This record gives sequence, C-alpha cells and structure tokens, in this order.
Amino acid sequence: MSSLFEELCRKLSYRLSLPLPGIEAQLKMAHLERRLNFSQRSVPPHARIGSVLILLYEEDDELKTCFIERTTYDGVHSGQIAFPGGRKEEDETLVQAALREAEEEIGVKQSDVTVLGQLTELYIPPSNFLVHPFVGAIPYKPAFFPEPAEVAEVVEIKVDELSDVRYRGEKKIKLSNGTLVETPYFNLHGKTVWGATAMIISEFLEVMAGI
Repeated sequence: MSSLFEELCRKLSYRLSLPLPGIEAQLKMAHLERRLNFSQRSVPPHARIGSVLILLYEEDDELKTCFIERTTYDGVHSGQIAFPGGRKEEDETLVQAALREAEEEIGVKQSDVTVLGQLTELYIPPSNFLVHPFVGAIPYKPAFFPEPAEVAEVVEIKVDELSDVRYRGEKKIKLSNGTLVETPYFNLHGKTVWGATAMIISEFLEVMAGI
C-alpha cells in the first residue's frame, strides 16, 4: 500500500466522521418521481435492513472500487449493477453485514478490510430495504471470486471515472412497476448504473471532493 493511499484513507476516514452531504447529494442521481415524492415517503417499520460496501484499493497507482452485476432472477434488482452487500442477520452489526456479504459475494477477506466510515442510509422502496453504505479499504489489489449464484460479474472502476461528467447521462429506464422514467445514470464500461447505487455514488463523490 502506497503512502498516498494511506494518506487518502486517513483523510477519508476523518471526513466520514463529520456531517455528511446526505439525501441532498443522493437525490442528484434520482429520477424526478423519486425527488418529488421524497418528502412524502417515510421508511416503513417493517423495512428490511441491509448494508453494502464501497471497497477502495490501488492498482497501478490508481484508486479503484468495484461493483457487482447481479445475476438474472425473478426480482426487482435482477441484472442490476450494485455494491456488494445484502441483508443484515439478527446476530450481527450493520458493518459486520457489509463485510460478510462482500466476502460471500466477491471473495474479499473480511479481516483484510479497514472500515473507514459510513455514508447516509438510503431506503429502496421496490425491495423495501433500508441500506447502510460503508466505505472500506484493502491494502492490496484483491483477487475476486464472485459467487456464481448471485454475481454475474465483478466490475472494477477507477474512482476518477465516477466523477468524470463524460460518464454520466440521462435516459428512460423502466422501473419495477413498469413505468418508464427519465433517469440519471453512470455509464461505466458500458454498464448502466442507476437507482440506489447511483445515489450512493453521488454522496460518496461529494465526500471525496471535500478531502
């Protein structure tokens, strides 16, 4: 791990301990219907609780992160691009859930990840999940071992690409209810990243811009 990466992790950990950009940053990558209805929508008491991990690492002196492309299945998030993550078990904390799910889905050893902090939780109405995003760093370029039942592909991205306006746009995307809406998205290596994942990225980038 380079000294620059160590310094970045130190600064990022400190920034994540301060007040976060929050929902305003997230909504920049939400479709209009979600932005308009946000103030009227509360998190239901029966919402499922989950965690995801934004994993940072270096490769050839470039800061990178990774996503998973979900397999095709009978569910609202079939085939979508997401951060590794999933449902919290009763006997674990939120951060433990993020690390466990990352190990199960992409083979990253939990004990090798240093958790730097947490972003703002985000409710996902179609799947009734309240998701808690964590940011973690690993001191080497990981070898990924995707779980074939859940992960079609691990997609690696330079963090600089996430903040490059050339990789952003808007297009009509079909929601889980069948409605077509004009939706902001990231175009990353030909993969369309939208919805909750794009909203989490949006807040992460604002945090990164402040360090």
